[in-house]
Amino acid sequence: MKTSISLLLAAALTLSASLLLSSAPAHAVVLDLSTMTCKQFLDGGDDEIKMVLTWMDGWYKGDSDEAIIDTEVFVANAKKFGTYCAKNPSISIVNAAEAILGK
Repeated sequence: MKTSISLLLAAALTLSASLLLSSAPAHAVVLDLSTMTCKQFLDGGDDEIKMVLTWMDGWYKGDSDEAIIDTEVFVANAKKFGTYCAKNPSISIVNAAEAILGK
């Protein structure tokens, strides 16, 4: 009985994974944040900017913080980051993030 349940669960997971993969956007790209400059970040468009800012927020919270997004802090940090990048277009976003959010 346990084997049957395990097989059904595996089949359901496989089907779910294939459905998710088939609905992936055709315009998907890989972002190498370790080499992205502030200029590339600012020129990236709304979706890319939002992804990078969300990554940065989580990265600098670290493993010890709770899974909470404080929108006031998020927006304030995003504004600081955007201002810093506008003034320093050739710096990497990793270095910019360290300057803005580094502890």
